[in-house]
Amino acid sequence: MATVVEVSTCYLAIDVGGTKLAVGVVSDTGEVLVRDRVATPARDVWPALSRIVLRVLAAAPDQPVAAGIGCGGPMNPVTRTVSPLHIPSWKDFALADEVESLTGLPAVLDNNAKAVAMGEAWCGAAVGVRDFVAVVLGAGVGGGIVSGGRLLEGRMGNAGHVGHIVVEPDGRRCRCGGLGCLEAYCSGQAIEEETGRPPQRAPQAIVERTGLLTGRALASLGAICDLRLAVIGGSVALGFGEPFFGAAQAELDQRARLSFTSGFTVVPAGLGQVASLVGAAALARRHTRG
Repeated sequence: MATVVEVSTCYLAIDVGGTKLAVGVVSDTGEVLVRDRVATPARDVWPALSRIVLRVLAAAPDQPVAAGIGCGGPMNPVTRTVSPLHIPSWKDFALADEVESLTGLPAVLDNNAKAVAMGEAWCGAAVGVRDFVAVVLGAGVGGGIVSGGRLLEGRMGNAGHVGHIVVEPDGRRCRCGGLGCLEAYCSGQAIEEETGRPPQRAPQAIVERTGLLTGRALASLGAICDLRLAVIGGSVALGFGEPFFGAAQAELDQRARLSFTSGFTVVPAGLGQVASLVGAAALARRHTRG
């Protein structure tokens, strides 16, 4: 009698950021089985991404059943195109269709911070929490809001752009065209432009100001959405560590004074540096499970 080998369910996970392209294969329990990453090139982004996708698939222990893609926005869920602010060469780029053509897998596309929210709810710091926001401070600043256990989508799938909450009226010009956005102060690119050095070498005053402004934005968001938890990840926030999180919590406590916002807590992403990949896998997992 032939031996039947059970193949474990796994997902291809793709994260497209302003500074890095990351690809992995993630199990149905949220374990990253294989992963790879490269710096996001200034040009020819899709050829670079396609190479790393094929490399990861070749190393995968099992064949993924679907692909989940997290990418910076804005995006259009109808055409499945992306126009990320930090990749100006991608204007209405048909990312999901390109991934499907390359891999032969059904592909699910969403904002990378919304993907992180799904991942943290699946097997991270927000397991069992029905009302929370996930915030990613990396090259840009993104967010995903879960209310009543459901991920908020918005009219065009772009709900959760926390980075464009105004924290400094008449402040700096943001890449979105507005003034005083959180992203104009707290993104990795903004910090590097201001200090002339990478975020990991930012002075203490910038670290604490980044936390303060993030807490200020969360106070407004918490009052609007009635949240109890903010899960924060991304290379900037996790790299800054406790001084950032302490400043964010202190500012949030100072400003969130309504009775229902009492106890609104800020914590680091439970999935750490792999939150974006596990989140992308969570998108594919949700799609395959209906």
